[in-house]
Amino acid sequence: MTTPAGSQSDSESAYAWMRLLVSLALMTIGGAGMYSVTVVLPRIQAEFGVARADASLPYTLTMVGFGLGGILMGRLADRFGVMVPVMIGAVGLGLGFVAAGSAVSVLQFSLAQGVLIGLLGTSATFAPLVADTSQWFTRRRGIALAICMSGNYLAGAVWPPIVQHFVGSVGWRQTYIGLGVFCLVAMLPLALVLRRRPPVTAALAELSASTQSLGDASRAAPLLAATPVGHLGMSPAMLQGLLCVAGVSCCVAMSMPQVHIVAYCGDLGFGAARGAEMLSLMLGMGVVSRLASGWISDHIGGLRTLLLGSVLQGIALLLFLPFDGLVPLYVVSGMFGLFQGGIVPSYALIVREYFTPQEAGARVGTVLMATLFGMALGGWMSGKIFDLTGSYKAAFFNGIAFNLLNISIVLFLLYRVRLARLAQSAPLARAA
Repeated sequence: MTTPAGSQSDSESAYAWMRLLVSLALMTIGGAGMYSVTVVLPRIQAEFGVARADASLPYTLTMVGFGLGGILMGRLADRFGVMVPVMIGAVGLGLGFVAAGSAVSVLQFSLAQGVLIGLLGTSATFAPLVADTSQWFTRRRGIALAICMSGNYLAGAVWPPIVQHFVGSVGWRQTYIGLGVFCLVAMLPLALVLRRRPPVTAALAELSASTQSLGDASRAAPLLAATPVGHLGMSPAMLQGLLCVAGVSCCVAMSMPQVHIVAYCGDLGFGAARGAEMLSLMLGMGVVSRLASGWISDHIGGLRTLLLGSVLQGIALLLFLPFDGLVPLYVVSGMFGLFQGGIVPSYALIVREYFTPQEAGARVGTVLMATLFGMALGGWMSGKIFDLTGSYKAAFFNGIAFNLLNISIVLFLLYRVRLARLAQSAPLARAA
């Protein structure tokens, strides 16, 4: 099935904004696969009679499938358009929730979560939608990506209370089956809105225009990605590798408060309920942060926005060390959410600034997979450090160390940007 291609006039048109809202809705719906499993975890443990670690396996497999699936779905989007992976995701979520709701063992439940819901389902509503959105916007790409990726945080705010309500009233199995039916019914019609392919002519025009604006400091990032200069004098694999290491590093740091704030509050004697409120505050401020960072990135570029977010995240992590009272923890948690929410969208913008549009899906999927791996690694690592030391203080220092590694990589890439700009402008200066 061939899909119509957008024209240059479609870029940042009313259709592009409508398409963005559809992507936001799809990402919010698809996020049910990631957040619902955390709500039913106690029910899974009780029904199947397993230990807490075994009951946590479905979430781990979901996140692993989510990350790996992002690469697969990104490649499908590059070749066939974003509608195809989104429709696969709708079917994957539908079948996955029904299979998980019908599971007779924790292994079956885990496989349904990891393969159908994570690998084939939720992954299709993240990286492919981010990459697709980046190709429909030029001047306002940063804010558009921020709006799109807010769907991930909105899912975290919307789905847990909904799932908890139905689990308490009809049971977790019926809730899961209902979620599967809802995902199929809601996502398939929305996927049809995304049938049109990105405006290829607009993308080519953007690449051409970027070579003519090297003297504009506010537009320093978008170099011609098809040339060695566009990759900052490095191979594409090396540039992407550095971005992946940076993504792992910043998200190891990010995961410390996000994964362990509830347990941390319990250790301090404030109770899990207070920790859950702080986590909700983090995610809520994260939405604000993503929107604000999107606006900022349209003015200073993705790399500088990433540097700003990483520095502020490091400051917030430092503030967790001296302030452990109830009110200060609420304040620091809100600051942490406000500082870190724009970091992950910056990676998608950086990929679009330094790689060609034709490979956006696979490149974005790979870098975002690295950030998810960083979240998974950091959550486990912080828990391991706590087991070894009996305190979260060392875990906070570990997060700060990884955050410094991220900052170092970003500073290096900004240095390479400067060298690449000088190399690009030198022949023009000699000719003049």
